[in-house]
Amino acid sequence: MSASRSTRPPQLSHGLRRQTIVQGLLADVFQGRLKAGEHLVTQDLAQRFGVSHTPIREALIALAGIGIIDLLPNRGAVVRRVTSQDVKEICQVRRVLECAATRNACGRIGPDELKPLAAELRRLRSLKSPSESRFIVEARAVDNRLHDLIWASCGNTFLAAELDRLRVLFRAFRDVAWAHDEQRNDFHRLHEEAHEHLAIVEALQAGRRKEAARAMARHIRSGELYWSRALPNGNGTNHRVTENTEKKKTER
Repeated sequence: MSASRSTRPPQLSHGLRRQTIVQGLLADVFQGRLKAGEHLVTQDLAQRFGVSHTPIREALIALAGIGIIDLLPNRGAVVRRVTSQDVKEICQVRRVLECAATRNACGRIGPDELKPLAAELRRLRSLKSPSESRFIVEARAVDNRLHDLIWASCGNTFLAAELDRLRVLFRAFRDVAWAHDEQRNDFHRLHEEAHEHLAIVEALQAGRRKEAARAMARHIRSGELYWSRALPNGNGTNHRVTENTEKKKTER
């Protein structure tokens, strides 16, 4: 692998260095810069990221743990092929975990935390023609706040830990898909996410556990179609039509 794609991070803590490496390699895989079957050489990666071998090895173990690379005897780290079926299966797992977390978190999150989230989501939803990358930055921050709040409030340490382990994978798919939309100046999905997030927050505010979990399930099913476009062979041509069809199935 070429070391020419230099992404040397600033001086970071050990954990943040590892996270930066994981995020960088995930983006490379999802955007097609790293191909299925390509070997990841520790020395090359250490040079590219400007770190020692230790955080590189830890990042590769983390990537193997979420199914993005294989660690093979005598062959080292090899990039796996990530397909639309993988995205579907990842979203199935996420739906089970996060809907359970949402049900558990209902009634545990105070109004002082939910009210400002609802206000911010209504503001984002009301934006008619956003044309700045700032909209994506704000939407990403709200998305992180809501999901992190639910995970932290679910009252189940093991469930929260598993969601936290998969967090970087979920958000890598999201960020690559949003970058695709930003290049096309298409903020349709961000508006829809604001609607979906607000439905979750309003159900949590009302203390309706089943409704909050159903709203989370719809949100994850909807996101699955967009995440598929993050793959190098993804096809976003008719994603809105496809998404509308999927929504009808979900709401039956």
